[in-house]
Amino acid sequence: MSLEDLGRLILAKRTERELGIRAAAREVGISHATLARVEKGFLPDLENYEKIRAWLGIQDGAVVSKSANQNVPQVNFRREKTATPETAAALARMILTAQRAWPKAAK
Repeated sequence: MSLEDLGRLILAKRTERELGIRAAAREVGISHATLARVEKGFLPDLENYEKIRAWLGIQDGAVVSKSANQNVPQVNFRREKTATPETAAALARMILTAQRAWPKAAK
């Protein structure tokens, strides 16, 4: 199974159990907005992924990404605006440094 299949699996389980998005989110332990985004195809952060995976009954390690960008570092941020400008600047520097250090793909 791939990460990209999570949304389809969530919808299938909700349909099978006749659950609305809010009821399912309560069972999963995440916000209904987050569950709706994942159901629409957005990838969750690791903490929410673990909760969704457990709710779906998927074993750890059974999910892989079939994305074409497997060798590209990616970062997912929460919608909450908790980072200070200084933290955002430090993160930007860190990402740029990691990007420069990342091995270039063979052409």
